[in-house]
Amino acid sequence: MAVFKVEGGHRLSGSITPQGAKNEALQIICATLLTAERVTVYNVPQILDVMQLIELLRRMGVEVDRLADDTYAFRAREIDFDYLKSDDYRQRCARLRGSVMLIGPMLARFGVGYVPKPGGDKIGRRRLDTHFLGFQKLGAKFDFDASDEFFTVEGRHLKGTYMLLDEASVTGTANIIMAAVMARGTTTIYNAACEPYVQQLCRMLNRMGARISGIASNLLTIEGVDLLGGTKHTLLPDMIEVGSFIGMAAMNRSELTIKNVSYDNLGIIPAQFKRLGIQLEQRDDDIYIPQQDHYSIENFMDGSIMNIADAPWPGLTPDLLSIFLVVATQAKGSVLIHQKMFESRLFFVDKLIDMGAQIILCDPHRATVIGHDHNIRLRATRMTSPDIRAGVALLIAAMSAEGTSTIQNIEQIDRGYKEIDTRLNALGAKITRIEE
Repeated sequence: MAVFKVEGGHRLSGSITPQGAKNEALQIICATLLTAERVTVYNVPQILDVMQLIELLRRMGVEVDRLADDTYAFRAREIDFDYLKSDDYRQRCARLRGSVMLIGPMLARFGVGYVPKPGGDKIGRRRLDTHFLGFQKLGAKFDFDASDEFFTVEGRHLKGTYMLLDEASVTGTANIIMAAVMARGTTTIYNAACEPYVQQLCRMLNRMGARISGIASNLLTIEGVDLLGGTKHTLLPDMIEVGSFIGMAAMNRSELTIKNVSYDNLGIIPAQFKRLGIQLEQRDDDIYIPQQDHYSIENFMDGSIMNIADAPWPGLTPDLLSIFLVVATQAKGSVLIHQKMFESRLFFVDKLIDMGAQIILCDPHRATVIGHDHNIRLRATRMTSPDIRAGVALLIAAMSAEGTSTIQNIEQIDRGYKEIDTRLNALGAKITRIEE
């Protein structure tokens, strides 16, 4: 099994370009099933989750052509429905959380969708009720076989309707949109997620012939059409990578330029890093982070401790809270990190405590961090990556620590970050991938 050996204490310098957005890629690639015509997708990240989804579509019968390192063309003229009931299909879907978004386009175009209970990060309960309640409102029938954890959704004649989502789920919204674009009549989705990735999906579908209005709001109106055509689509840069690199530069007191970040689509992320005292500048579509030996956490206006919490867009994405937490360990001041959505996502803090960080885990959702102000370095240790985002947070901690750390289960990091060791070593890091 591969591990990272990370020699801490090396400052970074230079520039780095974020990969295409993982979360958008999973939605867009699933959406190619909505048409028999060719769909070309640019800026596709070469990461484990995305490559697994592309291979899954290929095995389903989709024609997949790799046109360049980051460019793929998909044509779903025919689907092998026998394969959808095979053990291989079940095993591949079960490893990939994003596989649940196959159901929406399959339901819209073929009237049926199959998927086992999907896998993904072990970060707490991630229910699928929003997806299936939406499908049912469109007229589909839902069945779950508890013995083998397999979902079947059937709906040959979907009808547009009004629905108020019980939560602004990003994947749930995307799945329902894809199911509704060819339903008869008009579908109205209230409390829809409006993240940039959902906006991108809607714009791509409109180029394919869909009729979606209200894009970038939480109220979407979808007029059903009979058929969708092909298109070309370019993925946004990954905002989670952008945030990871900002935190990495601050934690390692490094000067770094992050290129082509699509700044207008970063929302509140830059402002939240500034609340930790981190300096950054927008330079055209790049972010420049100067070398900063100290950064001080702001207080609220009444003097109370800063509270950084996740929230539906345009609030702070939960995928970055692990990064904010680890960066705060070397800030001046204190901050409460409140992870509202996932009850297991903060459990990696015990590894940071072992490294010498001052953190109080208040409960599964909240942790108070008292920063060292770079006066006390974290110490190297051996640790295991529990999920993608915590894994990168631990990598950032190891890069700033005194000594050489070992990070196990780095497949979790590879699921979300392309060749992260190679890319960071080019900036001056000392990360070695070895087999143990």
